[in-house]
Amino acid sequence: MENVFSRGAVAASLLLALLPLSAQAKVSPEEAAKLGIDGTELTPAGAVRAGNADGTIPAWSGGLPQKDVPKGQWLDDPYADDKPLFTITAQNYQKYADKLTIGQKAMFERHPGYKMNIYPTRRSHSNKKYIYEAAIANASRAELTETRWDYKHAINTWAFPIPKDGYEAVLNFATKPFPSVFRWNNTTVVTSNGDFQTTKITEEFVTDWSKEGMNPDEFTGDKDIGYFLQSVVAPAKVAGSVILIHILFHWDQHDMIAWSYNPGQRRVRRAPQIRYDNPKTGADGLATSDQLGMYGGKIDRYNWKLVGKKEIYIPYNSYKLHTDKVKIADIIQKEHINQDLARYELHRVWQVEGDLLPDTSHIYKKRVFFMDEDSWQIVLMDHYDKRDQLWRFSEGHALNHYDIQHTAPTADVHYDLQSGRYLVIGLDNEDAPPDYTFTATADRYSPDRLRGEGVR
Repeated sequence: MENVFSRGAVAASLLLALLPLSAQAKVSPEEAAKLGIDGTELTPAGAVRAGNADGTIPAWSGGLPQKDVPKGQWLDDPYADDKPLFTITAQNYQKYADKLTIGQKAMFERHPGYKMNIYPTRRSHSNKKYIYEAAIANASRAELTETRWDYKHAINTWAFPIPKDGYEAVLNFATKPFPSVFRWNNTTVVTSNGDFQTTKITEEFVTDWSKEGMNPDEFTGDKDIGYFLQSVVAPAKVAGSVILIHILFHWDQHDMIAWSYNPGQRRVRRAPQIRYDNPKTGADGLATSDQLGMYGGKIDRYNWKLVGKKEIYIPYNSYKLHTDKVKIADIIQKEHINQDLARYELHRVWQVEGDLLPDTSHIYKKRVFFMDEDSWQIVLMDHYDKRDQLWRFSEGHALNHYDIQHTAPTADVHYDLQSGRYLVIGLDNEDAPPDYTFTATADRYSPDRLRGEGVR
């Protein structure tokens, strides 16, 4: 496969390869021993097991246990009886400023009606035992490659539970558990006056990355591929458009390959534009291709700095948004989503900053990620433009799919702080919950079969 790098990225890779090899080393046996399923200082994900000194963050005790849920049935809210402890508003947010991000503060300043209902902290994240065991093993064997934007000797889950730099931290998000799934991933664009339009989208994602029994050194070649198929169902003017992506887990070895099918032209074409800062499908310019799932794609255009860990109010346990009891019209409001349906909790997060490398290009000059320490899920993002001005702010409203013990956002919300518009990705309330029993073979994801997926 063709490996595509900009001249700037190549230059950056040569520079970074000259950095001390200690930046690429595995953790020591003493550090790795801090990880464990029970009784250790750190959880398998590398989170601090203990609560905080104030008692406002509890100790992690394993998260939500697995509970069978019939296919097609929505998850019950395990915390439905919780009541807000307090509410942060435009009038009082300064009182809580030390536990808010710059993007959150900007929302209060730009939108006087924006609020955050703060609930008791529930460390609900959980995974299956083999995922935990893989994470613990990864800590002792995984390494950064010479470029620092790829990894080796990891499988199933987070490559670097005890990260040493920003590259390892970002790659933890990229390597978090990924189950195969069929889902509705509708995209809703909201204007500054509150009008909205939804592009109805289905997605299939098939991968062996988190399959039990995988060996990291065997996860190469054809196995090193996740198949992503996106189909537009409505509105009629764009229905039948299809995107197919072969997603590679090891970016140093080969690049992502994408194809698109346009029903008007009835042709399948290579789609090299579905990457980096090219517009995301149905987003009307409010999100880039690499904002799929909060952040999806190669990390080679940024210098990633690990700022550290802090306590922040983040969207979490967002079961009120993941239900057929509310409709899209109940969620969408002028300037922001219905914040009475959003739930925020105090959690420890990893903060990582990405600064655009010289001689590369992206519409975001700087990106700041806040990742939940228990799951490595990105829950908040601040995006800066070329003038170093805060441009966009993103929230990933996450929850634990306790039927398969997997934490993922039910809605990604991207606010444009300059235009007053916003975008919601992932609302499936009017369709069906994600199907994590979905399976398909690789031959389904051949570009030769793409035309047959389109609706004419």
